[in-house]
Amino acid sequence: MIETSTAVGWTFVVYLTVIMGIGWVAYQRTQNLSDYILGGRRLGPWSSALSAGASDMSGWLLLGLPGAAFAVGLSAGWIALGLLVGTWLNWLLMAPRLRVYTFKANDSLTLPEFLEQRFRDKTNMLRVVSALFILLFFLFYTSSGLVAGGKLFETVFGVDYQYAVILGTLAVVSYTMFGGFLAVSWTDLLQGLMMAAALALVPLWAMGELGGINATFTSLEELNPHLLTWFSDNTGASLTIIGILSSVAWGLGYFGQPHILARFAAINSAKQIPAARRIAVSWTALTLFCAMLIGLVGIVYLGDDLGDGETVFMVMVNALFHPVIAGILLAAILAAVMSTADSQLLVSSSALTEDFYKSIFRKDATQEELVRIGRIAVILIALAAMLLAFDEDSTVLDLVSYAWAGFGATFGPVLLLSLFWRRSTALGAMAGIVVGGVTVVVWANMSGGIFELYEILPGFVLAGLAMIGMSLISPEADQEILDEFDAVQQEVKQG
Repeated sequence: MIETSTAVGWTFVVYLTVIMGIGWVAYQRTQNLSDYILGGRRLGPWSSALSAGASDMSGWLLLGLPGAAFAVGLSAGWIALGLLVGTWLNWLLMAPRLRVYTFKANDSLTLPEFLEQRFRDKTNMLRVVSALFILLFFLFYTSSGLVAGGKLFETVFGVDYQYAVILGTLAVVSYTMFGGFLAVSWTDLLQGLMMAAALALVPLWAMGELGGINATFTSLEELNPHLLTWFSDNTGASLTIIGILSSVAWGLGYFGQPHILARFAAINSAKQIPAARRIAVSWTALTLFCAMLIGLVGIVYLGDDLGDGETVFMVMVNALFHPVIAGILLAAILAAVMSTADSQLLVSSSALTEDFYKSIFRKDATQEELVRIGRIAVILIALAAMLLAFDEDSTVLDLVSYAWAGFGATFGPVLLLSLFWRRSTALGAMAGIVVGGVTVVVWANMSGGIFELYEILPGFVLAGLAMIGMSLISPEADQEILDEFDAVQQEVKQG
């Protein structure tokens, strides 16, 4: 536990009150399932860009990445480099086509529904299998956010870890359940701005107290010169090719993250995507750089007094600032946790509601019934993720890396080929999803030699090969599907 005060506690209360207020306003504007899942496709460039960024980075950005930099130094930056390139490519390649195609494919609201409509799959299997993998990997992803929330409340307020996880879960569930996508996106806009401000302020302030940038990095080099090298860890051991590839490969994950891709489908118009891309890439570059800087500066500022490296941001905030300012900055961690967990809960809820309940059991369900089922699903999924998060030995980075690989390999190659390759088929998509998902699960449970490679890379490659191979040996798609594909390409080119 860090030194805290009543001022910090009240800052958290005010922040949560504002978030609940936003959720209530969004609740008033949520009339049907399209509103609940995609906000009626009304997001502007700022909302879509910062919502995608905030829901992407989560507590990992303020806990996991600074902790990694604190532990090994600059070499942790390979992950940040991969993520920055991945963000840019995702907005450049995926966003325009996905916005246009999801609308043309019978106004698809979820990724499983889009794949079903894209390939006119009448068996329902493509949709159901996709939804199953979404639920599986989101359990781990949502759990990572609840672990981060648990560490926050435990470190700041001294609350028992299990109770801290419960508090974080209740906070996220409340406004997500009622406000749906609009509440998630509007709060993400606020949370994204808070995260960027907090990440920039903390290292700058700390370096000011240490005598400036030059003095800080001179001290860091004197402590351990290996901390400032890209190609070796803090012990001086050279990074392996497998290690570097595993870090950079995080960028591949962007192409398959349902909670990020939902922002592409929800933006008001494809014409707004270039502006949103510039905002998103700029925000990502700033926050990744500052998160790395916090870890490096923390080595000098805190020395060897820190037990858990993932708490470096929280401990520095407490040491540097007045309790009121500290409360606002620590609330940025809660913002990061909530901005991702709410998006993941909503996508999981959408999978259960739209891709299981409506698709299999109640094809004629009313809009009011579907929204009600969606809200119940949020509670059930949150409870399952909360139970998983109760393990105090869980680290945010480990949980995120597994789920990130799962989505990246399962859906990334399939969506890229579905959007860019005219010859792709439903059987090919099914093969890609199954091979990608299974590869990640199996690879993650192996160790030694080639299995030290981050599971997203073999999963992504094998899924792509599986989809290409199965598409080529299966019958070509119907003319209706090909005509729709051509129409999408034409509309994207026209801008």
